[in-house]
Amino acid sequence: MIRTLLRAPQGAGEVAADALRVLAATSIVVAGIGWGPLSGLSFVLVTGAMFLPRLLGVRPAFDIVFGVASLAAAWSSVLDIYITVRWWDLPIHFLTNGIWAALAYLLLVRFGIVADAATLPRPAVSAALMTTALGLSLGVLWEMFEWFGHNFIDGEIYVGYTDSIGDLLIGGVGALLAGCSMRYLAARPGVAHDREPSPVVE
Repeated sequence: MIRTLLRAPQGAGEVAADALRVLAATSIVVAGIGWGPLSGLSFVLVTGAMFLPRLLGVRPAFDIVFGVASLAAAWSSVLDIYITVRWWDLPIHFLTNGIWAALAYLLLVRFGIVADAATLPRPAVSAALMTTALGLSLGVLWEMFEWFGHNFIDGEIYVGYTDSIGDLLIGGVGALLAGCSMRYLAARPGVAHDREPSPVVE
């Protein structure tokens, strides 16, 4: 994986994904100076996370969507868009929960923590269920972080029962959609991804 991370980008898609990583790194300085150290720190975390798709060697389209979603979520927080446009967090939760759940699934598979769905009797169903479960779990962690932030960092962070349940629901739907698309998302560039599961021995 380190070799995949360090190799030069190949094609317009990988160049665009790397450009988003440069933009994220630049955002550390811009947000840190313009909005304070906490905002800069949020982009440190985002920038680090944006190298994970590169490390895994996923499709450039997946890499680009992950970068765009992560940057949009972070800048929306820094610019208080979640506060001024209350409905904006729903599409962000849908997109980020889905794409982060897909990445989490690929990481767990790549490190041998969970089984690759392609080796199971019902790969599509297995990938969809696992990705949805991961998406819901990530959504719960995010809501806990929002609660912590509201109570101990910034009271302007909006929290509430209806908001939390709505965020979890829409995030779960995004994760389910990502799970149903895992056959495409899980494939590496240039590698056939229509793999058949291993036969089950009765």
